[in-house]
Amino acid sequence: MSAEKPLRGWKVLVPRGGPWGHGVAAELRLRGANPVVAPSINFAGTADEPALDLALGRLQAGDYDWMSVTSATTVDVLSAHRVLIPERTKVAAVGETTAAALGAAGYRVDFVPRRDNSAAGLLAEWGDASDGVVPLRILALRSDIAKPVLTDGLRAAGHDVDSVVAYRTVGVPIAPETIAQVASGQFDAILITSGSVANQISMQIGLVPSRTVIACIGPRTAVDAEAAGLRVDLVARERSSESLIDTLEELALHRPMQGPLP
Repeated sequence: MSAEKPLRGWKVLVPRGGPWGHGVAAELRLRGANPVVAPSINFAGTADEPALDLALGRLQAGDYDWMSVTSATTVDVLSAHRVLIPERTKVAAVGETTAAALGAAGYRVDFVPRRDNSAAGLLAEWGDASDGVVPLRILALRSDIAKPVLTDGLRAAGHDVDSVVAYRTVGVPIAPETIAQVASGQFDAILITSGSVANQISMQIGLVPSRTVIACIGPRTAVDAEAAGLRVDLVARERSSESLIDTLEELALHRPMQGPLP
């Protein structure tokens, strides 16, 4: 193992595709790892397109004081609908990754939580973001499986919140040969980036060999992974792909590569 590239030779499963998954794979290659992108989830249109169209129409008409965006996939939905966000409507992003996706799509970001990149973290700092103004009219775009932490918290604080499903999360079959390679201990690590990914890994792969590091992108994802029946070996310090890879790299510095199971 190279001291300069502690992940050299590590075979890492990236169970998420799209720009995010391939971007992570590219960074892993730069660090010396051998990533395998095997999407376990994908995103489909909402089952209630009229409700989404109505909400996006009201957004563009300036009906909302704020909009909350909790995933890069929501940004894809905004772009696909060619939404123009009025100047009067402020945008809150759940974390740096989502904020970066908004910026790349040409949208401004008015607030990102400083301490905890999660819906709970955004809720905790909402008063700072909004200068304590109550009530505000807020559009909360979400996935069909998202927990209503932000919406419930904002409503409890006295805000008028429209919670609208922007997309659905669906499972994608992982290739049988990849599943067999995981089972035989040929992977050094699996990256878990959400509860939905954790559920698919648990359902499709089942028991992961102890030699394979299960690395979670943050504490919330770690809790979801354990609830799905997965062992959690590593949790990134910050909820970002960069921190996840950095933390895995630090582990690799102190853990020699192990061969596959006999």
